[in-house]
This record gives sequence, C-alpha cells and structure tokens, in this order.
Amino acid sequence: MNSEQSGVGRPPEEGRPVGRRVFLGTLGLGALGVVAAPALQRGMEAFLGTMSGKDPTGLTGLLPNGGGFRYYSVAASVPHKGPADYRLTVDGLVDHPGSYTLADLRAQPQTRLVKDVQCVTGWRVPGTPFEGVRLSRLLDAAGVRDTARAIRFTCFDGTYTESLTLDQARRADVLVALRMQDKDIGHDHGGPVRLYVAPMYFYKSAKWLSGITVTDKVEPGYWEHLGYDVDAWVGHSNGRSDEPTS
Repeated sequence: MNSEQSGVGRPPEEGRPVGRRVFLGTLGLGALGVVAAPALQRGMEAFLGTMSGKDPTGLTGLLPNGGGFRYYSVAASVPHKGPADYRLTVDGLVDHPGSYTLADLRAQPQTRLVKDVQCVTGWRVPGTPFEGVRLSRLLDAAGVRDTARAIRFTCFDGTYTESLTLDQARRADVLVALRMQDKDIGHDHGGPVRLYVAPMYFYKSAKWLSGITVTDKVEPGYWEHLGYDVDAWVGHSNGRSDEPTS
C-alpha cells in the first residue's frame, strides 16, 4: 500500500523491532487517545505513524488512534509540493496530453463522496469524506484513444505506482482527490493530490499523485508486483471478506 494505505511501511531492513518498554508506552498512548482531545489525538497519530515505519513486527498497526488511519510510505522520503510547484500530467494514448496545476484542478467541478475506507491489512475508517475531480472528467478532456485499455498512475515519491482498467477509471466513485475529511489533503495523507478509488482496498488510492498515463494494457502497481490483487474490490479480493465500502 502506498497509503495509510499509504504503502505498508518502509522496507523491513530499514527498521528494527520495537522494544517491550516502547511498545507498552505506545499502548498506553493508544488507550489515552481514545478519550483525548483532538489535538492530542493528532499528535498520537503522528507518533504511531513514525513507530509503524520502524516496526517490521506490525504490532503498532494493532493500536488504536483518534482518526483511525495508519501512515505508511514505501519511499525513504517524499518531497513536499504545493501551489507553486505541483503538477499533474495526463499523457499516453490521448489526443490532448496536458498538465494541471493545483489551481487548475480546483477550478474543475468538484464531487464529494462519503465512504468507508478499508485497508487490506484490516483496519477501516467509516464515513470518510473525499472531494475532488472525477477521473473520468480528466480522461474525457484528454481525448482517450480507441486503443486504450487501462491507466497507469505514478507518484512524486518516485517509487509508488498503481493501475486501473479504463472501465474502472471511468467509475463515478473514482476521484483525483484534493480534500479529505473536509480539509485540504495534507502531506502525510498523500497531498496535495491523491487518487481515491472508493470501492477498492486503499492501496489502489495512490498518494502524492503526479502522473496519469493512458495505456493499452494493465501494468501492475507497486504492491501488485509483490502479490496483492490487481483487481482490489473490497471484500472480493486478496483473500479477504470485508464488507464492501460502496
């Protein structure tokens, strides 16, 4: 996953198992966060995210946090981008390749969805609002050619990739998302722009989105090369039986 979702953590060789004292301390913080004020909860989420990146045992992923998300990245570091330097390219098998700034994307008609987020590792965050531009709108503007069959997504972390079939990409519940939980998407959540594929496991919702390339066949993404299902419908893939998110 490149997600909270964000990817399933950094490569194991970069981390070390957490010690008993650290683990117990983290557990205490997790319990406190259930009843803490929102500011303390956000701080705890960041702490758990840092710990999970250094914990190949996965134990920190079992702890509660205020927002319900886990933060992961498959890259050692990810640059920050904003209005001055963010660009989203649309290219490949299209008649009108182009590039969008944040202002360009914000000027497009926006769609708001409120769906559960389901991670393939098991955690779920119910009723999460996402808002952005329907991917189908950007594809229509680009003029997809008849030979097109799929989409390849790239990210400005320099590592993560994802894919959808063209039919999947044209669904009304697939967004190029600019807002999450009713605020602009922050860096840890994959901002300023991420993909949101509502009915699929969250690893499909690529963070730090920078490229949309129309292709003639599906090219498996980062985690799919490591064994995850290419068609990642919640409850009908990856050997899981979660309730669908839509």
